Amino acid sequence: MKPKFLIAIATLLLCAQGAVAQPKARLKAQAETEKKTETSLSERAKAQYTAQMPAPTDVVWKRDIYRTLDLTKEKNAALYYPVEPLGDRVNLFTHIIYLVASGKVPAYEYRSDGNELFTPDNKYKVFDMLDKFYIYYETKDSTTFTINKADIPSGEVLSYFIKESSFYDQRTATYTTRVTAICPVLHRSGDFGSDVTKYPMFWLNYDDVSPYFGMTPLMTSSYNNVSNMSIDDYFVRSLYEGDIYKTSNLQNKLLAQYCPNDTAMKAEQQRIEKELVTFENKLWGIEEPDTTAVVAEKPGKKSVRNTARKPKAAAAKAEAATAKAETTDDKAEKSEVKAEKTEKKASVRTSRQRTASSSKSANSGQTLSVRRQRR
Repeated sequence: MKPKFLIAIATLLLCAQGAVAQPKARLKAQAETEKKTETSLSERAKAQYTAQMPAPTDVVWKRDIYRTLDLTKEKNAALYYPVEPLGDRVNLFTHIIYLVASGKVPAYEYRSDGNELFTPDNKYKVFDMLDKFYIYYETKDSTTFTINKADIPSGEVLSYFIKESSFYDQRTATYTTRVTAICPVLHRSGDFGSDVTKYPMFWLNYDDVSPYFGMTPLMTSSYNNVSNMSIDDYFVRSLYEGDIYKTSNLQNKLLAQYCPNDTAMKAEQQRIEKELVTFENKLWGIEEPDTTAVVAEKPGKKSVRNTARKPKAAAAKAEAATAKAETTDDKAEKSEVKAEKTEKKASVRTSRQRTASSSKSANSGQTLSVRRQRR
């Protein structure tokens, strides 16, 4: 009995010695990993409902569109104001900087081709990003730093680039459009008030920021000052207004690279928007009326006219023809009446002349007879 007891004590001592003998670096790394995992889970646990789930990868059809959101427009102003932090309220860029600086959300470098690449090799180091765009910070040690609210250039971020993905999910038979990436854009002028230059800062994977956007309230109306939705709701419901500047294509060209002028670019943007609407309508069997037709006016020239106006034009033309025919008939009838009146006047005039001539001849005969009697 006694030897077994001694063996058990010896085993416990060896285990304790092994635990203490572990390298301090390993213990520190393990503690930091557990801390990060716990922090990440606690932050995500606060988001009880995330409106946007990760997009499926095995869809049968997808179209990627890049848009630019001008924050001076009324629909996008909710992302810009308040420019300076107002109590607990901050604008979107201030919120993004806090997420990136704290390491909760990774930022990815904006490449020269403008495409987003969410890989570890393309991930920004926080200090490099802050130094590149001249965002001032105070360091406490090699890993800890603070950023004052006054040093965040939230007033200079006047636009955003976003990437939209429209896809058809054959498993759920649904057509969805969602934001998959977002990039803040700095607008800075030169030292002497020269033209404003745009600096795209970094790409964010929307799936990474969606849980935090879902916890941030947003005021979207000037008439109702209640923050009745989150930033995530704003993007999921597509309440923003953005112009297309690029689509995913084989040549990776911007619209500005193959559209010669602003008029051509506007027409191209409208064509792409119509393609998306047409595809969605065809999915549900909604037939769109053919509103255009080619009508040849002169040899070698063609004009496109709206066929929806043809019935009205034809009706107006028929009415004009009817009115013209009625006018012609009225003129003919008036001419006949005039001719009848002229003929009647002529007959009356003829009868009067005959009566006058007969009475004259009678009178002349009577005079001759009187003369003869006198003789």
